[in-house]
Amino acid sequence: MPKFVIERNIPGAGRLTPAELQSISATSCGVLRELGPSIQWVHSYVTDDKIYCVYNAPDEAKVREHARLGGFPADSVAQVRRIIDPTTAEA
Repeated sequence: MPKFVIERNIPGAGRLTPAELQSISATSCGVLRELGPSIQWVHSYVTDDKIYCVYNAPDEAKVREHARLGGFPADSVAQVRRIIDPTTAEA
């Protein structure tokens, strides 16, 4: 299944409390249950003013539908074409 990176501009994201992050996570999981198994949340990175999320989904439209239903921004949605890491240098 294709993998996507979503950039969400959320000013002050790095200052969200554990309770606020739990609420956001619960909302996301609820929408994922509604949408079914064709879309999966892998994990997210919270920075000062953005949240970067990694999702597996059949297409960008499904990712954007999740954002719309959850009330989340999806300022940028990019399909991952390759994954590299330090072991890539060994090939």
